[in-house]
Amino acid sequence: MKRSFALAAAVFAAFVFTTPAAEAGGRNRIAKEVKVAAIVTGAAATATWFSLNAWNWRWDNPHGLTSLAAYGATTLGCMAVAPMVGTVLAKRPMTMREGHILAGSCVLPIVGGYLVNAAYNNNPQWEAGAAPAKKVKKARKKK
Repeated sequence: MKRSFALAAAVFAAFVFTTPAAEAGGRNRIAKEVKVAAIVTGAAATATWFSLNAWNWRWDNPHGLTSLAAYGATTLGCMAVAPMVGTVLAKRPMTMREGHILAGSCVLPIVGGYLVNAAYNNNPQWEAGAAPAKKVKKARKKK
């Protein structure tokens, strides 16, 4: 009974936190590329964690590695790789906000990035400046 309730609560929370909230003016929107980077690196970190456990749900590692050590290693790997993937997908430098959102998504999957974004929305002084401007190609004149 407790397991089914916990599973239902987790599924409900996942759906609640992934629904889009109303935004007046679309301020501080997260780029789609950043969301994709969070999903891809999170899935890779999860697959790595399962591969360290010989693809078992229950932690029974034959290598002597604890569950907490594996979680820490995969989280640090995700935090290192996620900004790189986000930069490549977005084709521009990442902002501090986007980098912290990716890190939050690595520490607490699904919910972490949304919590970091909400914290940035409530504390605008955290942002150093606006998003970097895109480079505009100048047309060359024909001679």
